[in-house]
Amino acid sequence: MAHVLVDSAEEILDREFKVLDHGFIRLVDYLGGDERIVQSARVSYGSGTKTKRKDAGLINYLVRNLHTSPLEQVVMTFHCKMPIFVARQWIRHRTARLNEISGRYSVMSDEFYLPSEDVIRFQSQDNKQGRSEEDVPPEMRQRVLELLKRDQTSVYSNYQSLLDDDIARELARINLPLSLYTQWYWQIDLHNLFHFLRLRMDAHAQYEIRAFAEVMAEMAKAVAPMAYDAFEEHILHSVKLSRTEVDAVRKILAGQQPELSSRVRKELEEKLGPLPQNPEN
Repeated sequence: MAHVLVDSAEEILDREFKVLDHGFIRLVDYLGGDERIVQSARVSYGSGTKTKRKDAGLINYLVRNLHTSPLEQVVMTFHCKMPIFVARQWIRHRTARLNEISGRYSVMSDEFYLPSEDVIRFQSQDNKQGRSEEDVPPEMRQRVLELLKRDQTSVYSNYQSLLDDDIARELARINLPLSLYTQWYWQIDLHNLFHFLRLRMDAHAQYEIRAFAEVMAEMAKAVAPMAYDAFEEHILHSVKLSRTEVDAVRKILAGQQPELSSRVRKELEEKLGPLPQNPEN
């Protein structure tokens, strides 16, 4: 089986794509592409036995029906630079292999994440872990940035002072904040990358990690464009309905009014849009 080269992936290989103020992602290596997926699925066939249209149809079938092992034949390796608080969310995806810079061995760079003014928001009242859409007054946004920058400067100055006194790096680093940038090499197969992207490109995901996910999505599309199209069609832009929600949709299509709790109605409308109102409403 020949090594798979993908022209669109070769074009971006080792290129640095900036994310946030100091971050980036580079695709440093990849193994396989759409061709490898169909070769794996049709293990008894040689390459070139099917048309491109049929290859796309097969990949769509695999993704639609959750036959994921052929997608695991495609592997991508990224070099990523992100704030530590983003890395701590990112590392929850335990299906990847990674190696991160160590503050025990290396002097950490004086680089901290400062959000742009337009992403500074109040706490959401209905989402305990997210921002609201309410605008923060300009003078308050400036105050937030000044406080963040002042603390970052002070803490790094103290860190540098400890290093100058020859205090061990593993001790000097312990007060460095979550806004400090870190780096790692992150390797993952395409199936698990799609799972990462589904969660981290969601509107409910934190803006900062969403920014990284969106860049990685473009890289995945360059490596396996057919598979990425199937991912968008059957996973990213699809919705999952519970048994109760399916029953409700069936009744609506039959011209009937389903009896739904306010919670279920709200969740279903978030997925499908406004539902017909009960006559008494």
